[in-house]
Amino acid sequence: MGKKTLAELRVEIDALDKEVQALIGKRADLAGEVAEVKKADDVNSVFYRPEREAQVLRSIIERNESQLKDKDMAHIFREIMSACLALEQPLNIAYLGPEGTFTQEAALKHFGHAVSTLDCGSIEEIFHQVEKGNAHYGVVPIENSSNGVIGGTVDMLYSQDLKVCGEVEISIQHQLMSADQSAEIKVIYAHQQALDQCQRWLANHYPNAQLRAVASNALAARMVKDEIGAAAIASEAALSLYGLERIAKNIEDKTGNTTRFLILSKESVEPSGEDKTSILVVTKHESGALFDLLEPFKDQDINMMQLARHPIPGVKWEYLFLIDIEGHQDDEKVKSALAEVEKRVLKVDVLGSYPVAVL
Repeated sequence: MGKKTLAELRVEIDALDKEVQALIGKRADLAGEVAEVKKADDVNSVFYRPEREAQVLRSIIERNESQLKDKDMAHIFREIMSACLALEQPLNIAYLGPEGTFTQEAALKHFGHAVSTLDCGSIEEIFHQVEKGNAHYGVVPIENSSNGVIGGTVDMLYSQDLKVCGEVEISIQHQLMSADQSAEIKVIYAHQQALDQCQRWLANHYPNAQLRAVASNALAARMVKDEIGAAAIASEAALSLYGLERIAKNIEDKTGNTTRFLILSKESVEPSGEDKTSILVVTKHESGALFDLLEPFKDQDINMMQLARHPIPGVKWEYLFLIDIEGHQDDEKVKSALAEVEKRVLKVDVLGSYPVAVL
C-alpha cells in the first residue's frame, strides 16, 4: 500500500479532531457533575485541588508515548483541566501587575488560561486580596536563581497567615524594547532585579544610558510606549502586549535564569505523593543554634532543598530561616522532625505542604 496523500491525511486528522472534541466535551460534562456532587455534600466545597491536578499531570507525563514532548502533552491537558475547572468554579488569581509581568505568566502557567486574573501593585496587596476573598489564590515570587530569595515575599509570609499550596517556575528571558528602535536610547527602565540580571550586557552596550528602576518590568514597557529615547527591559509577552519594537533579545547575563513562584491560599493541601514543605524558623540566640535546627532533619533522613537567612521584619540584627524540605507535613518522618525542631527553636511556622512543580 502506498503512502497516504495529503488530502487523505487531512481527512483522518479532521475525523480525529471530531473525536477529540467529543471526548473533551464529555470530560467537561463530568466536571459539571463533580461540581454538583461537591455542592450537595458541602456548601463550602473547595473545587481546585492542587494535589489532584499534580497527580493527573504526572500520570499524563508517565504514559505519554507520542512524538509530543512530555511537557507539551502536559500543557495541553493543563488547559483542558483549566477550562473544565472553570465550569465548576471560575477562579480569580491575584498577581503582581500590571499585565505582562513574569508573575502573570507564572499564574497562567500554573492555573491555565481559563482563570480570571487580578493585577496588584505590590506583593503586599496580593496577600491582602487573597485574605479578603477578592481572589481565590495569589501568585508571588519567592526566589530567583541569580538573585536569591525575594525579601518582600518572606516578610509577608512571616507576618500573614496564608498557606502555600503550590509552586511554579518560570524561565526568565529579558528583552530590550522601545517604541522606536531606531531612536538613540538615553534611558532604560526596568525592575531593579532585571537591571541587576542584565548589568554586564547593559554596561557593554549602553554605558551612557541612565538606568532607572521601576515597580515592574511590565510597568517599564508601558511607560516607554509613549517616550522616545527610552527603552524597557521586559518579557516577550510585554513586547507584543504594549506594541513595542525589540532592540535585543535574551540580554540577561546568565543563561538558565529562573524564578520560582509560590501559590497562596487559605486552605491546606493533601499529600500528592511528591511534595515539598516550607517553614519559617526563628532560632535561639546561642552557640550551636543552627546545628540544633538542622540535626532533626538529618536524623530523619529528610532532604533540605533550601536554607535561606532573612532579617526579621522590624527587629534589628535578628534573623529567621526560610527552609524547604522534601515531603509533606503529614508524613511521619516530617512530623517527627518538625516536632523535634519546635523544641529547639523560638518559633516554627509551617507555611504549607504542596506538590513539587510538575510543569
